[in-house]
Amino acid sequence: MLLWLMSVLPQPLADQTCLATTVYLEARSQSTVGQMAVAEVAMRRRERGQWGGTVCEVVKAPHQFALSTTSPGQEVDNLVAFQKAWDIAGKSIENWGLPVDERRFFVPHADHFATAAVAPAWSRNQHAVTIGDHKFYSIN
Repeated sequence: MLLWLMSVLPQPLADQTCLATTVYLEARSQSTVGQMAVAEVAMRRRERGQWGGTVCEVVKAPHQFALSTTSPGQEVDNLVAFQKAWDIAGKSIENWGLPVDERRFFVPHADHFATAAVAPAWSRNQHAVTIGDHKFYSIN
């Protein structure tokens, strides 16, 4: 349902919906800082344009975020956590609308993250910042 909704919403609302859903699926059990860091990675990727020109394109890119790897039947069943993810998505989008020197960064330069329990091949020999259950990397 959310994927369909994202496809019919006007762009600013679609981007916030996509980012909120990504934060929810990737980090709903994490701290606010951990959730902001996940959103920051998506926003940095959008700004760089390597994975798409909109937030929705970035978070739906194959095998990059939970939106492309989670079962389409996955439901948002924790409305309190989704509301928090929605608020974080809005704050993140607002933050990235500021000039670069005025933005607040939680994981400067990070464009990848993974759960701390795994070590993907692309993470080898890379410096990581750990926040909660995730490690954040600057790969590109």
